[in-house]
Amino acid sequence: MKNKSDDKEKTNDNCMNQQCSKHPIAHDKKMSPMYTEIIGECLEMKEVFQTIEKVADTDSTVLITGESGTGKELTARAIHSNSSRRNNQMVVLNCGAIPSELLESELFGHEKGAFTGAHQPRIGRFEMADGGTIFLDEIGDMSPGLQVKLLRVLQEQCFERVGSVKTIHVDIRIISATNKDLRKAIQTGTFREDLYYRLNVIPINMPSLNKRKSDIPLLINHFLEKRQAHSNKNGNHKKMFSKRAMETLINYQWPGNIRELENLIERLSILVDSHTIRYQDLPEKIKEKSAIRNTIPESIMERNWPGFNQAVDQFQKNLILQALNQTNWIKAKAATLLKMNRTTLVEKIKKMDLESFENHREREFTPSDQFYRPGEFNISHLLRTEKPTISITK
Repeated sequence: MKNKSDDKEKTNDNCMNQQCSKHPIAHDKKMSPMYTEIIGECLEMKEVFQTIEKVADTDSTVLITGESGTGKELTARAIHSNSSRRNNQMVVLNCGAIPSELLESELFGHEKGAFTGAHQPRIGRFEMADGGTIFLDEIGDMSPGLQVKLLRVLQEQCFERVGSVKTIHVDIRIISATNKDLRKAIQTGTFREDLYYRLNVIPINMPSLNKRKSDIPLLINHFLEKRQAHSNKNGNHKKMFSKRAMETLINYQWPGNIRELENLIERLSILVDSHTIRYQDLPEKIKEKSAIRNTIPESIMERNWPGFNQAVDQFQKNLILQALNQTNWIKAKAATLLKMNRTTLVEKIKKMDLESFENHREREFTPSDQFYRPGEFNISHLLRTEKPTISITK
């Protein structure tokens, strides 16, 4: 038997994907190729762009914080590629991926015979980055002993290789990143306070994807285009998302942030045979954890921030109406569903003047008295954000 929601999903495919594909991307063609990988138009990302623009062409030390998968390395590359050091090397080192006993040699290099297995001299990452930039990812995982040596490099731009007494001077810019709270690490004694202040000259915080939901259609469109460009199939067309599928992705919490979203788009692009990716194609975890009607879209809040009491009243009305619709307006059942007394529910229905909604089953209260059937929640406002005003040009 044909499902009505499936038909509704099909009728909205073209509209949803035309809006998504036409939506402006938050970068300028004049920008460095590295910078074009950073996609975003929300207020938080505009602040990031502004900071990058101001700090890029300086030698100031930058500390990038944020959850895993938010694009900290991309931000570091954007800073380097838009700086005067862009023609020299940017060296990347993940401090959390290398054992502490080997990290010192990776950073500073070593001389022949400095330790067992050191059969020949080797230059370290600081020497490789001379004249350019070194990006120290997961700096919070560095051992206290190495933190002291790193502090000296920051202060004096010099160091010695392991097993050597010869001082090496370098001209480097240090950008570091962490997903840890370094202030708490200072309190627990696992991170040096003086090093923190040396690293945190210019702080940049990368917002989680959950805090920039209006950017999700932009990111999805970018990843779809990226998959299409790298596809080996002749005549392969860019995948599209149905309206319901897009709504579900927007309202998912994304604990893995942008990295999780990109991996999902790659998986769906490969495994879904149809040109359009639909709600049923999404992983069960995402469908279960996407509470579409319990989420206030970020872009709405940015444009028309309601008062607290108004927002609470609207949420209560929607919640009560959903319970009543689900129980066919049997108030006793709705009260049980809402875990409240029936008399309390009846009082709220009268106080909120909801009786008139009984003749409009499956409808939801909105401030403008517009009605949407389940599955028709309109997110077009998420696809009409303003054009970015921030750009980095060289």
